[in-house]
Amino acid sequence: MNESYVRNVIEAALLAAGTPLPVAELTRLFEDSARPSAQQVRTALAALAAEYSGRGIELKETASGFRVQVRRELAAEISRLWPERAPRYSRALLETLALIAYRQPITRAEIEAVRGVAVNPNIIRTVIERNWVRVVGHRDVPGHPELLGTTREFLDYFGLKSLDELPPLAEIRAMGDINLQLGLADEGALAAGEDDELSAEGGGSRELVAGSRDLDG
Repeated sequence: MNESYVRNVIEAALLAAGTPLPVAELTRLFEDSARPSAQQVRTALAALAAEYSGRGIELKETASGFRVQVRRELAAEISRLWPERAPRYSRALLETLALIAYRQPITRAEIEAVRGVAVNPNIIRTVIERNWVRVVGHRDVPGHPELLGTTREFLDYFGLKSLDELPPLAEIRAMGDINLQLGLADEGALAAGEDDELSAEGGGSRELVAGSRDLDG
C-alpha cells in the first residue's frame, strides 16, 4: 500500500476524531484487503510527527492513543479564538488531584490528613464528574472508605501516556507555588486554613502542577 496514502488517511482521522485514537483503531480505517500492519501505522505516525516538527501542531501519544494538538507554547494565543473564559480550578482542587495521582489509591480522609484541611465535597464531585478520578475499591478498615484513583481520561487530558510521565516531586517542590506533602520523609504537615472552594473563573490549564501558578491560594 502507498505509504503516502496511509499517512494521509491517518492524519485525516486524527484531525476529525477529536479524541485520541489507538493504533488498532487506526488500522481498522482501511479495507481488509489493503489493511496496513500495526508497524506500518506506527511508521506513518512517526513520519507525521517528524513532518509536524517546528510547526504549530504536534502529534502526541496519550494513554488512549494518538492525537494531533496545538503545541503547548502556542496555547495562549490560540485560546483567543474563544472569547469565553475557560474554567480555572482552585489550588485546593489541584492539590487534591495531585495527591490522588501520586498516592493512589487514597481515601478522602488520607487526603485531608496530608493537606491538613477538610476536602470540600464539591472538589471530589468535580474530579469524578470530569472522569479524572474514579472509585477503585474500598479500604479494609471500619467504614470501608472509598479508594480514589485516576482514570485514562485524566492521562489524556493532561497529555500523559502513563503515570510515569508525571513531573518528579522534586520539580513540583522547586516551583514553590504548590506545597504538597506527598509522602516525602522530610516533609511536615501542610498548613491549615486554605480555601477549598472551586473557582470557575479565569483561564484553564492542562498542567496539573504548573497550572497552579496562575491560581489564587
